[in-house]
Amino acid sequence: MSQTLNKIINTYPEDDFLIVEGFSDAVVGVDLDSRRLIYSVSKCLDILIYDDEMIFEDAVDYFEDVIRKSYPEGSGPIWANIEI
Repeated sequence: MSQTLNKIINTYPEDDFLIVEGFSDAVVGVDLDSRRLIYSVSKCLDILIYDDEMIFEDAVDYFEDVIRKSYPEGSGPIWANIEI
């Protein structure tokens, strides 16, 4: 579990956050209004490229077609196009 995700869970122990398996290092924050985790898309792609050894184009396709579509809009994680 990443330091950021661990800090969020310890700060808000009463919340049951939806955690995307394998992408805890991509968590960059939490939206307190919706109580949803915020994931960096670029960090998700890095995980697919470096950990799963995908080429960039395949990582983008996999992220868009499998990961992002696995969670309904508005109830899953927040996907942010930011780099940190």
